[in-house]
Amino acid sequence: MNGSIKSVILAAGKGTRMKSEKPKVLHEIFNKPLVSWVISACENIGSNENIVVVGHKGEEVQDFINKKHPKSVCVFQKEQLGTGHAVSMAKDELKNFDGLAIILNGDIPLITAKSLQKLVEFHQSNNADITAITAILDDPKGYGRIIRDENNHIKEIVEQKDCNATQDAVKEINVGMYCLNWQKVKGFFDDLKNDNSQNEYYLTDIIKWANENSYKTYGYILEDSNEAFGINSRVQLAEAFKIMNERHLNKLMENGVTIVSPENTQISPETEIGADTIIFPNTFINGKNTIGKNCKIGPFAHLRGDCTIEDFVKIGNFVELKKSYVKSHTNISHLSYVGDTKVGSGVNIGAGTITANYNSITKEKKQTIINDGASIGSNTVLVAPVELGEKAFIAAGSVITKDVGANSLGLTRSPQKEIKNYVK
Repeated sequence: MNGSIKSVILAAGKGTRMKSEKPKVLHEIFNKPLVSWVISACENIGSNENIVVVGHKGEEVQDFINKKHPKSVCVFQKEQLGTGHAVSMAKDELKNFDGLAIILNGDIPLITAKSLQKLVEFHQSNNADITAITAILDDPKGYGRIIRDENNHIKEIVEQKDCNATQDAVKEINVGMYCLNWQKVKGFFDDLKNDNSQNEYYLTDIIKWANENSYKTYGYILEDSNEAFGINSRVQLAEAFKIMNERHLNKLMENGVTIVSPENTQISPETEIGADTIIFPNTFINGKNTIGKNCKIGPFAHLRGDCTIEDFVKIGNFVELKKSYVKSHTNISHLSYVGDTKVGSGVNIGAGTITANYNSITKEKKQTIINDGASIGSNTVLVAPVELGEKAFIAAGSVITKDVGANSLGLTRSPQKEIKNYVK
């Protein structure tokens, strides 16, 4: 085995319980589809290729994969005949592959690269041929039980309805995902049988097949059983969002970030935040962002992604940022929208300021540049593309459509009129 890794991600299911026209694996957490979280975890452990098995509305899933994960490839399972059959669809892509194949489900967004790396290390250190990912549950009701032999190898997986009293008491459950020495076990997918009540080809049968062929079968127990949490309904989607958010908030707080009200704050795991930054309540941060040290964010702030915020920046209440770079010691304190913008250091952006960056007719987005030390009065509109020079001053209530030079005043304002005794 040459040490390389490929993943096979099963994403062909319809997801009937989602009650949606959208394929289940394209439903999102923090604006990122479920299957994309799984692919990202695989990419982060150096998977050379991610083979996504698609079925229901497969072209739609394939379009997303091609756009967002160009190193991945989709194969089609035209008939959903079981998990074993789904993996077999990847055989051609793995034909000459001599390495580890990690089999994962496409609806488990909580899986982490850290756990997958530990799985690979466990598999290799035990010289295993097959390692099943397992979890320990206080209430394992409804799950197949992992039955081990005296050598701690997996002897069999027994579905609950088939368990005797001893097996039913086992709390270690099968989560349906595996690490395989592909060249050794690929024969299983040529020997698939569907002699069961559902007439489906089960991936779980690989354990029985491996034992019959004297292969080493181990079980890797997830440290956090939530990582195996699969999404089959909107309720479970919300539960996974909550778990992912709490996990990341705890990590941020452990690293020196103050989250004033964790129960009222949502921050994407793809956002990094420096120490001594304070996140005030009702802040929602989506996508990939980098926030520096000693910042103040919120309350009621919204970062939509692709934002970089340097140290000592204030993003205040009801401020929305998107695809912007904000340098240090800048204040965007209230009721403003800043999108597709480069903001310099020491800038003050007054309340109600808007960067008008989108042309709804041409569908184009243009950039606004605000250089160091500029000051923008309240209720200003900056119509992109536009640039404000260093220490430029923009009078309140202006609509700026042309560049303003350094140390200059930008002003667009109609003369004030007063009509005496108008009310009378």
